[in-house]
Amino acid sequence: MRAIFKMNCTARKQSHWLCARSITSMAAQNTPESPYSSLVDELGRFCFQRDLPGAIKVLDAMQRNGVRADSITYSELIKCCLARGTVEQGKLVHEHVFSNGHRPTMFVINILINMYVKFDLLDEARQLFDQMTERNVVSWTTMISAYCNAELHDRALEFLVLMLREGVRPNMFTYSSVLRACSKLWNLKQLHCSIIKAGLESDVFVRSSLIDSYSKMGELQNALSAFNEMVTGDLVVWNSIIGGFAQNSDGDEALNLFKRMKRAGFQSHQATLTSVLRACTGLSLLELGRQIHVHVLKFDQDLILNNALLDMYCKCGSVVNANTVFSRMFEKDVISWSTMIAGLAQNGFSKEALGLFESMKVSGTKPNYVTLVGVLFACSHAGLVEDGWYYFRSMKQLFGIASGREHYGCIIDLLGRAGKLDEAVRLINEMEGEPDTVTWRTLLGACRVHQHADLAIYAAKKILELDPQDSGTYILLSNIYAKFQRWEEAEEIRKTMRIRGIKKEPGCSWIEVKKQIHAFIVGDNLNPQMDKITRYLNQLIQRLLEVGYVPDTNFVLQDLEGEQGEDSLRYHSEKLAIAFGLMSFPKEKTIRIRKNIRICGDCHVFAKLLAKMEQRTIVIRDPIRYHHFQDGMCSCGDYW
Repeated sequence: MRAIFKMNCTARKQSHWLCARSITSMAAQNTPESPYSSLVDELGRFCFQRDLPGAIKVLDAMQRNGVRADSITYSELIKCCLARGTVEQGKLVHEHVFSNGHRPTMFVINILINMYVKFDLLDEARQLFDQMTERNVVSWTTMISAYCNAELHDRALEFLVLMLREGVRPNMFTYSSVLRACSKLWNLKQLHCSIIKAGLESDVFVRSSLIDSYSKMGELQNALSAFNEMVTGDLVVWNSIIGGFAQNSDGDEALNLFKRMKRAGFQSHQATLTSVLRACTGLSLLELGRQIHVHVLKFDQDLILNNALLDMYCKCGSVVNANTVFSRMFEKDVISWSTMIAGLAQNGFSKEALGLFESMKVSGTKPNYVTLVGVLFACSHAGLVEDGWYYFRSMKQLFGIASGREHYGCIIDLLGRAGKLDEAVRLINEMEGEPDTVTWRTLLGACRVHQHADLAIYAAKKILELDPQDSGTYILLSNIYAKFQRWEEAEEIRKTMRIRGIKKEPGCSWIEVKKQIHAFIVGDNLNPQMDKITRYLNQLIQRLLEVGYVPDTNFVLQDLEGEQGEDSLRYHSEKLAIAFGLMSFPKEKTIRIRKNIRICGDCHVFAKLLAKMEQRTIVIRDPIRYHHFQDGMCSCGDYW
């Protein structure tokens, strides 16, 4: 029955096509049936069957006998050429339709232009476009879209102006294409006005493209204004605005819009859920991410969604959940493998990350640039100097991947952590191109760990040459001078900061409790429970002091008195957040904290001892990596 049904469908399709071809042919030629019409019918049958060699043979016969087909037949023949990727045969069709001074219809010329565009032959498409005596909106839109795809944005905008001058009115497809060409805000606003004038601001695709364009420029308020201009009745537009905020690291607003969308009665789609997961990732909202996971289950085999889910769990510090998702994925691509490798490395499971890399190679998936960054990061944070050098030196030969700044940064970090500062400096000098601030900060961090004052001062000055507003480097340089009792130089640094209005970024920690985010900053008493939290923290510190905890005053300004220095350490933001977590969660619940600056050594010791004393699991995510504290140990192995 299925076979008969399929044959009937095929017959009906062919019948409809032949009918349309006949009508077009009669309308175009308005002549009695030619003795050569059998050639045209035969060409049509070959095109319908996608038999390109057969169709080209018939085309040759038609050319010899001066026979022409109708526009639909030529359209089908050009589609055959595109499907087979045969440029030369497409050019034969082009020559045939223009032979002997014949002028094909605008419909056929537009299809030929589209063929050249699809073959990435923009010069040929432009030549054919320029030969047209008359052009319609399809002709112009095809060229504008082609220039946008080729990232020739100025040319695309130029063509839009020429189109308007010629009196051809752009449609929704024209605007959806040309919006991608806007790299300047004033251009985009002009186009926005033109769209409103054309009455196309309510079109789903135009409005979605407009929101996307504003979002890519970081103009989120303009994007939101375009979204709020009218009631939104289409999921595509919701996806654009939610995705725009998520991609610009404004996760709070992305989640607020998601809630609005749900209240408006829209169902979540893959694109929506991908953006919401990105928002959860940026805010480290593990509990909300788990709730979104429930919605993802109905798209169980969607690769992009699963990759977003994997990334969320890795970056929220839940390696167990990430491993579960990864193991259940039916399909894995290089992004899946790279995300999991980097996730394991950043969470302190470097050897597992390298083991997974070996499994990736066995699977046949080819590593890319990002994969090798994850591998080298794993080596760096586990102190695997020989392994790191091997992967770094062989990545071009084994995988065809040239070393980039990120790869150099990982190796410099690896050498610096291992105390091989001379080798790290040598590698910086061997880098192609000038080292950036990240490279010098990496070296500076190593110098601080290994107490190499002169090299630290040199690296800090390099950073300040490139970024004179880097407050962290000023503070660190001042501390280095103070540590070695070079008070005049330390004071000079602070004087420079005052003159330039540079202030130290305050340490801030966030913790999610009962679906609310609580932020902690030293000296900030906005939390209504701050007095209670401070008293509880002091009790915890007193108990830790009794079991051997000694505050490490190396992590405060060196010219403060000892008691004052210890007092400033006592209320670091992560300590306050940990205390609040212990007060708020039952004993079996993991305390998860996000921090805006690198965790200091004293807080690291504090968290290890507290995790053991209270028999709790504490996870702290700083800008560099994740620290999983349990039973007096940290997943970083004290090597961070």
